[in-house]
Amino acid sequence: MKRKRNKKAKYFYIFIGPWLIGAILFALYPIIASAYYSFTEYNIVNSPKWIGLGNYEELFHDKIFWLSVKATVKYMLLSIPIQLGLALFFAVLINQKIPFKGFFRTAMYVPSMVSGAAMSLMWLWVFNPKVGLINYMLSWFCVDGPSWLFDEKWALIGIIIMSLWTVGGGMIIFLAGLQGVPQSLYEASDIDGGGRLRSFWHITLPMISPVILFQLIMGMIESFQVFTQAYVMTQGGPNYSTMFYVYYLYQNAFTNSRMGYASAMAWILLLVIMFFTLLVMRMSKKLVHYEGGDGA
Repeated sequence: MKRKRNKKAKYFYIFIGPWLIGAILFALYPIIASAYYSFTEYNIVNSPKWIGLGNYEELFHDKIFWLSVKATVKYMLLSIPIQLGLALFFAVLINQKIPFKGFFRTAMYVPSMVSGAAMSLMWLWVFNPKVGLINYMLSWFCVDGPSWLFDEKWALIGIIIMSLWTVGGGMIIFLAGLQGVPQSLYEASDIDGGGRLRSFWHITLPMISPVILFQLIMGMIESFQVFTQAYVMTQGGPNYSTMFYVYYLYQNAFTNSRMGYASAMAWILLLVIMFFTLLVMRMSKKLVHYEGGDGA
C-alpha cells in the first residue's frame, strides 16, 4: 500500500509539475519582482537602483497620474451602472416567453466575442466625425454630431458608449440567475395580488442579488483595467481625457522605460482594487440574499 501511494504521489507531481513551473515563472516571480522594482529606479537596460519610497512619492506629485485616476474613476462610476442596468433589462426581456428567443440571446451575446482591438477599430469608424455612422444618423434629424474621440468633452462618453457593445456577456449571466428563481414564488405572489413590478422588486432582485454582486465586482475590476480602447482609439485622448490608469502605466513601462515607476503604479492599482472589492463585499452583507440566509 505504501508503494502504491508513493507511485500515485509520483504521478501526481509529474502531471502537476508543468503547471507549478508555469505558475512560479509567469505568476509568482513577476509579482515578487514587481514588488521589488517598485522601490527602485529601473529602466530594464541598467541594474535596479534602490530608491525606497521615491516612486510612490513622485506618483503623488505627478499631474498625469491624477488625471489618469480621474478618467478611470469617471469611467467606472458612469459605465458600471449603465452596463448592469442594460444587461439586467435585456435578460428580463429574453427570459419572457417570446418567439425566436434563442436567436435574440445569441445575437446579444455575439458582440462580446469580438476581440478588443477589432472592436476598437470598428468603433473608430462609428465615431468618425465626418463619415461615422452615429453622426450620419444624427444628420437625419438635422443635428450636427460632435467630434467624439477628438473632443475633450465627448471622448470619454464615446468610450462609455462603446462599452455597452458587450452587455450581452453580462446579460447571459443575469439570464442564468433569472432562470434559477423558483416559479412557485411568482405563483404565490400572483395569488396574493402582487403585480409584476412588486414581484420583480421583492422576489427577482433579492433572488438574483448574488449575481448582481458578482457582476458589480467583476465590472469594477474590469473598469480599473481599461487599456485597449485608449491604446487603439485615443492614445490618451485630447487633453488626457481618456488617459486611463493602465494605459498610463503601460506608457511608463514600455514607452518611457520606467519599469520601477510602472511597478509602483501596478501595486497601487492592486491595493485599490482589493480595497474596493472588500468594501463592496462588506456593504453587501445586508443586501445580498443567499439560500442559507442573508449575508455571507
